[in-house]
Amino acid sequence: MSVQQDLIMINGKTDSIPSQKTHNLTDSANLKTHSSVILNGEATTAGLSPEEPNAVALSTAHVATTLSPADELWSTSRYKAVRLRMESSGPASKTPITVHQLFLETVESYGDNPALISKKEGQWVTLTWRQYYYECRAAAKSFLKLGLKRFHGVGILGFNSPEWFISDIGCILAGGLATGIYTTNSPEACQYVAANCEANILVVENKKQLDKILQVKDQLPHLKAIVQYKGELEQKSPFLYTWAEFMKLGEDVPDEQLNAVIDSLRANECCSLIYTSGTTGNPKGVMLSHDNLTWTAHTSATMANIKPGEEVIVSYLPLSHVAAQMVDIWIGMRFAGTIYFAEPDALKGSLVNTLKDARPTCFLGVPRVWEKMQEKMKAVGAKGSPLRKKVADWAKSIGLQYNYSVMNGENQVPWGFMLANNLVFKRVRAALGLDRCKICITGAAPITKETLEYFMSLNIPVMELYGMSESSGPHTISSDNNYCITSCGKVMTGCKVKLENPDKEESGEICFWGRNVFMGYLNMPDKTADALDQDGWLHSGDLGRLDQNNFLYITGRIKELIITAGGENIPPVPIEEALKAEVPIISNAMLIGDKLKFLSMLLTLKCVMDENGEPTDELSPEVLDFCKQHGITATKVSEIVANKEPAVYKAILEGMESVNARATSNAQKVQKWVILERDFSVIGGELGPTMKLRRPIVVKMYQEEINEMYAVAEEK
Repeated sequence: MSVQQDLIMINGKTDSIPSQKTHNLTDSANLKTHSSVILNGEATTAGLSPEEPNAVALSTAHVATTLSPADELWSTSRYKAVRLRMESSGPASKTPITVHQLFLETVESYGDNPALISKKEGQWVTLTWRQYYYECRAAAKSFLKLGLKRFHGVGILGFNSPEWFISDIGCILAGGLATGIYTTNSPEACQYVAANCEANILVVENKKQLDKILQVKDQLPHLKAIVQYKGELEQKSPFLYTWAEFMKLGEDVPDEQLNAVIDSLRANECCSLIYTSGTTGNPKGVMLSHDNLTWTAHTSATMANIKPGEEVIVSYLPLSHVAAQMVDIWIGMRFAGTIYFAEPDALKGSLVNTLKDARPTCFLGVPRVWEKMQEKMKAVGAKGSPLRKKVADWAKSIGLQYNYSVMNGENQVPWGFMLANNLVFKRVRAALGLDRCKICITGAAPITKETLEYFMSLNIPVMELYGMSESSGPHTISSDNNYCITSCGKVMTGCKVKLENPDKEESGEICFWGRNVFMGYLNMPDKTADALDQDGWLHSGDLGRLDQNNFLYITGRIKELIITAGGENIPPVPIEEALKAEVPIISNAMLIGDKLKFLSMLLTLKCVMDENGEPTDELSPEVLDFCKQHGITATKVSEIVANKEPAVYKAILEGMESVNARATSNAQKVQKWVILERDFSVIGGELGPTMKLRRPIVVKMYQEEINEMYAVAEEK
């Protein structure tokens, strides 16, 4: 398909930008406001404990949804509403609702269904949707009691838990801005976010996170209270509360007071802040409206064939990141899912135990999670008998053949598939806890074709989606009947995508339009103007192309483009991923060459991570297996590097030659590379909280090694 300068796609059809300037919408069709919750004609008392579920169904009046007056599609003020990107028909015409209205709809229809399931002292404890709702009301009252001001932040710093969800939604019901803070943040980074959102209250998990805040408390002029939701407080202070103390604080706040706040909420006003990971500078506060959250949750999950009242989700990825929050909190709420909470050490090995207990129907994993699963399964497979390996290889070839057939719309079941399914696929799924999983998703970073094919071969097709914090999470989605390997799927229904300034390969900057597009960056008008153009299109900064079937492929990132001394523009990710696919023992690869005469690469080998996520010197099982096959006795990364182990260096050299052979020009060939003694990590600073390479920081950290590669070349 030929891509013109400003090609606009809506669900595969060309269209123009809508003009819309309606501020007040009325729709009598089954809308909820909270006004008051009515039970048998009387207003209820909020804050029921989990032991006191309300047996009477909630009922709400059918009234108009009112939007705050707004002329512009963007705002950088916490107090200012935006004009929604409404359409006259289709998914984008759906009546806007607030988070509270969405919650109440779910409670009315699925109030007795399990909502949140977490482990307390080794036992699973359940909150129903009705109980969850009243817990959020109780938290909202306590926030009001503590003096939460309208449009001020409640910062939440801790691992996923019912308390995290309740704090987030309680804050929104009380008129605040729910703000997740990464648990890996330093005290200074926590201070920046808390000060930027003008947090009145901070909710922390434990002493470790509390200590960070206490170090910077004097630099937080808006802070009134800190709540610790796990464990007892080791020190007493008027501004410190345990979770139990906090939840009791608002018991004397009248329902009428909270209901008045809830009734004043508007769908086109800000209710949540997602802070970017700060890869290229200070984090930016992405302002999301009620409509951003409620509309995106409904539209994306409908496209992914999520079924109301049936889905089970495991919550373990950081909720301060938009992907986990959208799936776990908002899609969970819209479709009355059951959310199981993993243990804090989930990514250190315990996740599989939660998966086996929960047996989720929908599972989101960032690429690193899928890669770690792949590595562990390969390590187990390597220890099997020759016969077992032969059976597994045969089954995987059948699985790959079948899933490519499904992907291509042929749905041809190859001979032996049922046998392979019974002998291998079902057992693998059960061992992973994914035996009921209908939807496996990946996003937030690039994933290799090798990893995708590995899971396809086990009859676990992993669907890739694409988006950003600024698009409330997803913008393109793959679904089980509409996907193409290595693509990020098709644009979400009711949204548009265009490719700006396409090159000769028809790759251009990906721009978004839709009701998922954010309001703006808090207090950052210049940055907002960089991201949103005058017509309201969100410029992603990513490069991509559309194929003839309108599947979107990411080809690079504008800011990551390497411009060589010869003026050639080179996107690094395809070259890095190609080498990792050729040489599976490589963990991280980073291309170097900006303003330099040729390309070089920093490489790390796969190693064992310690319990804190810090790389050790011990080689991973996959690399040890490679060493064993090649007669190498080394067990440490430092030994491989010190000895310049010939078999390892030869494998990398051959892989590099294979990648270079496919290069489109000599300028895109990698001429030098070096293996570093330590893998990249979040703790080390090379990776951001979402596992993205912090390229400028890596260059600074390894400047000596980089200089050496180019100095040697100069000498020659």
